[in-house]
Formats: sequence, C-alpha cells, structure tokens
Amino acid sequence: MDNRIFLFLATILSGFALIKVPLANSFLESVSIVTDTLGILTVIIFSLVLIYKGVKSLFNK
Repeated sequence: MDNRIFLFLATILSGFALIKVPLANSFLESVSIVTDTLGILTVIIFSLVLIYKGVKSLFNK
C-alpha cells in the first residue's frame, strides 16, 4: 500500500484544523482569513488528489 495516502489524509486533517482553529481575541486574529483560506485550499486539493489516486487505482486493476 502506498504510504503517501496516509500523508494525504493527515494533510486533509491538518487543513480542517486550520479551518477550525480559534483565533479570536488573540494577536493572530488578523490572519484568520489566511488560515481559513489555506485550510480550505488544503482540504480541496488533497481530497482531489485522493480521488484521482483512487480512480487511477480502480482502472489499473
């Protein structure tokens, strides 16, 4: 099994963590838009990679 799959899943989880991190009432409150955007892009990109790898694996067998 490809070990990178687990890395992609961990990256998706970290993207969700970036989306949900509470930055209100801290000095990082001004970068909350950046962390939300980065988290959303991370989840979308690596989800698409996993879908691509799944479809590719399905048609190779």
